[in-house]
Amino acid sequence: MLDFKVKIGLVPDVRDLFDFATRKGIFEPAKGVENKDKVLKYIKENFADDITEFCDLEWLNELGVVYKNSDCDKVCDYLKEQKVDAIFIINCNFGNEEVCGQIAKKMGLPVLLWGPQDMVFEENGQRYTDAQCGLFAISKQLRRYKVPFSYIENCPVESDIFKDGFNKFLKVVTMIKNFKNLNVVQVGTRLTPFKSVMYNELELTEKFGINVNNYNMAQVEAKFKKCFTEKQDVLKQEVIELKEKYDTAGLDEETLLKMMNFVHVYKEIFQDTGASVLSSECWTAMPLAFGANPCLAMSILYDMGYIVTCESDVHGAITNALLTCASRGKEATTFGEFTVRHPENKNAELLWHCGPFPYSVKDKNSKAKLFNTKPSFKAKDGQYTIARFQGDNGNYTLLGGNFKTVDGPVTFGTYMWAEFKDWAKVERKMIEGPYIHHMSEIYGDYKEVLEEFCKFVPGLTFDPVE
Repeated sequence: MLDFKVKIGLVPDVRDLFDFATRKGIFEPAKGVENKDKVLKYIKENFADDITEFCDLEWLNELGVVYKNSDCDKVCDYLKEQKVDAIFIINCNFGNEEVCGQIAKKMGLPVLLWGPQDMVFEENGQRYTDAQCGLFAISKQLRRYKVPFSYIENCPVESDIFKDGFNKFLKVVTMIKNFKNLNVVQVGTRLTPFKSVMYNELELTEKFGINVNNYNMAQVEAKFKKCFTEKQDVLKQEVIELKEKYDTAGLDEETLLKMMNFVHVYKEIFQDTGASVLSSECWTAMPLAFGANPCLAMSILYDMGYIVTCESDVHGAITNALLTCASRGKEATTFGEFTVRHPENKNAELLWHCGPFPYSVKDKNSKAKLFNTKPSFKAKDGQYTIARFQGDNGNYTLLGGNFKTVDGPVTFGTYMWAEFKDWAKVERKMIEGPYIHHMSEIYGDYKEVLEEFCKFVPGLTFDPVE
């Protein structure tokens, strides 16, 4: 499964000067330490939670900041020992561009750069830190060392600008942590009719370190039979609960039990393989082998934090993982494909799939039913982010953008009507570009998070939908 926990190394720095011990006025170390104390306290009180942890440099010296170039290795060794996922350079006065650049280079992790805005100007004209001025120097050193970094504009730590920028960075770090450790397991072979979902396993490993493994249908069949035999009591209770949510008219008890059995089968495959996400065979093999479809199980599992992407779409599974990480696990993704144009709204398109949308996205006024053994309901209205990770001729892009839902005709399956600024341009992009009809969606606005993520992934380019 995906891991949404991140640990951030807080790296406050100040300027190293010949009169460091006695300096007063501009670049006075004590004023920089005041900034550091205020910022660290605010961050820990407002951003630490069960999935967000911090470590700092209070152990390094009596000031708790780095300023000597000779301390670079000591700081890096500590941060590695702490197994941080990213570092946050907090420039507490003009700072030391070399020490920041060296630490960032040696760590090789996502970097966030920021400094608190100077708010104190004495009547005699004295000011103390010039943190913003030092940020320009540090950023150039990071560029020289070819270190990609995120940046929050110079502002007070209590501002919404800092809050939004820091939260965005935490989401990006969660994406990067999971992406570079991604284990995608393909259940069964690719659907024969769907050459559109072909992918290059070797390239995914060589370019991004993504680990792709297989779980064949003989293994699935053995596991299905085992679970179905051993979990009859559990399955019967789950069918009772299912009927409280869905209209199951027309489906016999045996079929419903088999549909629910897929939930346990997939969960055990996750456990057996250590998968981050699964990309699964579905409507061509599963009904023949088991007399049931897995769409309902996929819908249920999305809300349990397990991503099982249908129609053997590995690129889709990767996209679903990225979007889930962008929300830090707080929202479940939908996997809707571009299907038909709205009959009246020229900028709206149907995003639809047989039934894998998580129940949590169901519109409260839409009655859920099982149509042709698959979930069928309309998704809730609002703003969504849409994305697609795609490889084409050795080049990889991450499509990303936003849309809002609109009213449209009722249909079967799980669906929403998505309105874009200019659908005709989007359609042409899909036809002429590298993308296929499969798309991943998530409730909320994560476009900037996706774009920022691509900064840290060599060989991956962000591509705006519009």
